[in-house]
Amino acid sequence: MRLATVMYDGKPRVVAAMERGTLLDLAQTALLSGQDDGAFADMVTLVQRGKEGLDQATALLRLAPGAACLHVEEVSFLPPIQPVQFRDCLVFEEHLKNSFAAAERMTGRAFSIPKVWYRQPIYYKGNRMSFIGHGADVIWPSYSEHLDIELELAIVVGKQGKDITPEQAPEYIFGYTILNDISARDAQMAEMAGQLGPAKGKDFDTGNILGPFILTADEVPHPAALDMSARVNGAHWGGGNSRDMMHDFGAILAHISASETIYPGEVIGSGAVGTGCGLEIGKRLAPGDQFELEIEGIGMLANRIIKAD
Repeated sequence: MRLATVMYDGKPRVVAAMERGTLLDLAQTALLSGQDDGAFADMVTLVQRGKEGLDQATALLRLAPGAACLHVEEVSFLPPIQPVQFRDCLVFEEHLKNSFAAAERMTGRAFSIPKVWYRQPIYYKGNRMSFIGHGADVIWPSYSEHLDIELELAIVVGKQGKDITPEQAPEYIFGYTILNDISARDAQMAEMAGQLGPAKGKDFDTGNILGPFILTADEVPHPAALDMSARVNGAHWGGGNSRDMMHDFGAILAHISASETIYPGEVIGSGAVGTGCGLEIGKRLAPGDQFELEIEGIGMLANRIIKAD
């Protein structure tokens, strides 16, 4: 099942994708069928309901009353979920090698992959309040001249847990979505020389993009092996497959949850797939650029970047 949050008639609505661009308003369907118990008030609530909520959504899809059906052209997409917490990892070796080579050319400093990167997942906590959805404009931050896309696979955590083992971890994945972690490379290079960050290299309004859908975990064998591709202004920039993650999401959840509770609705990104960003291939964004990030089974996340007046 593919789930999204859209704006329709001035109200956010949790929807499920049907055929030929049709979306089912799940709360409206539940209301029309006398099953409205609040499960579809927002995506976090649905995630918290777990299997019970997904089973109810599946049953409502079978009903699919015409009065509750929307078309993609009638709605605007919001982030499918407002993350309870946001963390982003760095687990694709090709991306890291390519990025270090580019950073060496830009800064004159030598970079090498530290041994700890191979031993454990590396991640940071980002700004959960800066997310936008499919179709929304990214506003160019005033302090940067070098912006970039990042093509990432992300998971939505499905239930609360602590000290999770890698074997248990797949049970904690609600679903998968596309993350575009827009990056201010000049700010990132400057601040990370201070041995902390990223901060303003990643944190600015509209800098995180999620969506358009969450593909539920029952549709994706673990570990995920999904094709990923990125285009800018229609031209292919790069991509790969999520099978190339050095640490899969089972290992990531086990590491993050060590002596720390994770909660339903958290979002965790993989980091960019190899060649999934311009830095690796000598390209950068320009105002007005339109980018399309696509991951097998999930869909296409498309946005434009503009400079504010």
